[in-house]
Amino acid sequence: MARPTSSHSKPGRTLLLLLALTLALGGTMFLQQAFTPKLGLDLAGGTTVTLSPVTQNGAAPPEEILDRAVNIIRTRVNGTGISDAEVAKSGDNIIISIPGVGQSEAIALVATTAELRFRQVMAMEPTQLLQDQLATEAPTPGASPSAAPSSPSSSVPTQSVVPQSTTSPAARPSATPTGKALSSALTSPAPVPSATETKKQPNKGDNSRKTSPTPSPSAQPEDDPNAGINTQGIDPAVLKQFNELDCTDPKKRGQGVQDDPNKQYAGCETDGTFKYVLDVAKVVGTDIDTASSGVQQGSTEWVVQLDFKSKGATEWSKLTSAAFNSQEPRNKVAVVLDGVVITAPNIISPIPGGRAEITGGFNQKSAGELAEQLKYGALPLKFERSSIDTVSSTLGQDQLRGGLISGIIGLALVVIYSLLYYRGLGIVAVLSLVVASILTYTAVVVLGQNAGFRLSLPHIIGLVVSIGITADSFIVYFERIRDEMKEGRRTLRAAVEVAWVRARRTILIADAVMFIAAVVLYVLAVGGVAGFAFAMGLTTLIDIVVVFMFTKPFIALLARMKFFAKGHPLSGLDAERMSVNPSSGAAGHKNTVQEA
Repeated sequence: MARPTSSHSKPGRTLLLLLALTLALGGTMFLQQAFTPKLGLDLAGGTTVTLSPVTQNGAAPPEEILDRAVNIIRTRVNGTGISDAEVAKSGDNIIISIPGVGQSEAIALVATTAELRFRQVMAMEPTQLLQDQLATEAPTPGASPSAAPSSPSSSVPTQSVVPQSTTSPAARPSATPTGKALSSALTSPAPVPSATETKKQPNKGDNSRKTSPTPSPSAQPEDDPNAGINTQGIDPAVLKQFNELDCTDPKKRGQGVQDDPNKQYAGCETDGTFKYVLDVAKVVGTDIDTASSGVQQGSTEWVVQLDFKSKGATEWSKLTSAAFNSQEPRNKVAVVLDGVVITAPNIISPIPGGRAEITGGFNQKSAGELAEQLKYGALPLKFERSSIDTVSSTLGQDQLRGGLISGIIGLALVVIYSLLYYRGLGIVAVLSLVVASILTYTAVVVLGQNAGFRLSLPHIIGLVVSIGITADSFIVYFERIRDEMKEGRRTLRAAVEVAWVRARRTILIADAVMFIAAVVLYVLAVGGVAGFAFAMGLTTLIDIVVVFMFTKPFIALLARMKFFAKGHPLSGLDAERMSVNPSSGAAGHKNTVQEA
């Protein structure tokens, strides 16, 4: 007696679980106010960027290096969540076609060469641009003139590099502080400097990233531009470049300069407020394994997290150890991207293990942008954008309408066939297709909103083809049920369960083969073929969900209805429909009941 109750409640729970999944997808659509799929390049048009390589000798770049650049750019485009983007070579140029008009952020990311270097700061100096910015700020009432030199450093965010947090905030060592503890660590006195160093740092408490290493103007000889700068270990030629460097002019900041990682370098900060003398690059962009942004444990501060490869981890440990044991400003490591310093954080402890966090002054957007730029390594070439064009759709609404019409016709033919051949069971097939269509549509919309998935014509073809794949699963199960009921060997309720054990294995094997084929095709192909494979793989997964969570439990509930259990002529399970003699079928059914 208990078994029927359990059998009845289990299909109900499964259907409720499917309903919850459907409502979750629909609720996501409503919360994000996204009700239509995003369209791909062929259906909605987009933006085309042409990148031309720039080599130091002006010669054509080697083919293998150009191929590597194409692969990196393609990975970057996919990393932004943009689907159906195309990256291809055209001679020595690289042409990038991005779906949607006005994809300025994606274009900026793709076109950035991202030649990344980690260099120890040898010297730094504020520029006139920073002084002009501070001049516009109202002075603090009652502040003494002697406090003025500390204003530049206190008016800008402090950034630091710390080991990645692996424990709770309370259990962290003092070398990895956050929040107020981080500020305290950064303002603690550095190791005792020499007499010369002490003279040029009147404000020991100010140890932030923007502290000027130069002494007060009264102590500087007018004829020595390097007075107060520790020039030990600095190449005289680089020091001369540092003195002549004008960071106040955006055109002279060196953006896009191919700095030699094996030589010292004089460069500007991105905003032009500081200029630097930087040591040789001990770590480069290709040494980074992964980069991501997130909120630091125990605080609300956004950080950029870095994981280095094995060789990079070793060099990173040496670099941070050298910086930690150095005086201000050589306790900083500058991150140089395309010739400009995007950040120069303090190293507040040696960082072994190859895992680090860049903290301080980030918000969600700036942390995410930096992580995306660092994530995919450095391009082997420098590129310039020779053209940016907005293109119209290559297929347009007529082709979209034709694809949708073909899908509707295919769906209608499957529905008509199911109703004519399976009668009552055909309703289950129709409802299963409706559920599959709802899940597919909501999944496409949600993926478009959150993962950049864009519906193109190859995707539509893949969805249309999947209608037959989904119908195959229903047919396998229905035929198994009818085989079990032939000649009255089993009741409908028993046949539903026994047939499911046999049918689900066939269904899973067929869907597994289809899914593996889709994965292989997606990995090996690009462009439209990869889009077709993605759609086919998505609908294969949806087919499994529908068959397991709707078709089987729904038939299990219908088996309790007299219309189906007694073999009504319109149920599709009558003896005549299954090509069985009605009288023999009835006798067999009676014998089965008596034995039970």
